[in-house]
Amino acid sequence: MKKIYITDLDHTFLRNDLSISDYTKNIWNSHAKSSIMGIATARTYKKTMEFMQGVTINAPMILLDGALIATQERKIIDTKLISKEIGDAIIQEGIKFGIYPFVISLADKNLNEAFLYSHILNDVQKIVLSRYAKDDNLIEQKNLRAVDENFKIVYMGDEMLLKALHESLESLFHDELKYIFAPEAYVGCYFLTILHKDADKSHGIKSVSEALGFDLTKLTVFGDNFNDVGMFALAGKSIAMQNAQEGVKCQADIVLEHTNDEDGVARYLEGLL
Repeated sequence: MKKIYITDLDHTFLRNDLSISDYTKNIWNSHAKSSIMGIATARTYKKTMEFMQGVTINAPMILLDGALIATQERKIIDTKLISKEIGDAIIQEGIKFGIYPFVISLADKNLNEAFLYSHILNDVQKIVLSRYAKDDNLIEQKNLRAVDENFKIVYMGDEMLLKALHESLESLFHDELKYIFAPEAYVGCYFLTILHKDADKSHGIKSVSEALGFDLTKLTVFGDNFNDVGMFALAGKSIAMQNAQEGVKCQADIVLEHTNDEDGVARYLEGLL
C-alpha cells in the first residue's frame, strides 16, 4: 500500500516569504511518483493553487481549515459551512466589541470564493487587504453581512479584544461552532477564526481517506500550529517543524531540526529516499 504524506502550508511547507524552493519541489515531486501527496491548509482554493504551481498534488486538498475538501480540478468532495443566520449573529456580536471580520464564502459551485469585508477596518486588516489588492474576489460592504454559504469568519486584531470576543461567542454558541484563536505571524497580531463545528483538518483527513481508501497508519503529516494537532492525532506519524509552536511540538512524534525557511519538509522526505 502507498504511503501518504499531507502537509500544512504556512510556516510548514511555504517559506516565510510564501515561496517554495526548487529543491523542495523536486524532492516532493519525486515522492509523488510512488506515494499519495496532499495538503491541509487554512488557505482558499485560489491562493493554494497560486502557491502550489509546479508542485504535484495527487489527493483531494483540505482547504480553509477543513471547511472545504476539493480536487485541483475544482471537484468539491465535501463542505462544512456556516449558515447565513449564524454568520450574521457572529458579525453582530463582533460589532458590540467594535470590530468587523473578514467573511470567506462560496460564490458559486465552480469554487469561486468571495472575500467580504467592511468599510470599517483596523490597521491590521488594512495591511492584510493590501496584500490581496490584485485579487478579483474582494467585496467591500458598508453593512457587512454573511451570505448563504460561508466557509469561515475571521477576526484579526488585538489579543485581549479577540480573547474577549472569543469568550463571548463561546457563551452564545457553545460547541455549535469551532474556534481557532492564535498568533498571526505574518502581520504580528492575533486572529480568531470561526468555523462550522466539524470544519477542521482532522475531519478533512477522514474525508480524504474515505475518498482514496487509504490506511491512516500509513499517513505522515507535517504541521506547525494548533490547527494541525487534529491531524497529528489521526496520523501514523506526526511531524512538527523546528519553528512550530511549543505546544504543537510536544504533541508530535518527531520534531524536525529544520524550519520551514530551511526546507524542513523536503529535508525529511529526502532522508527517506
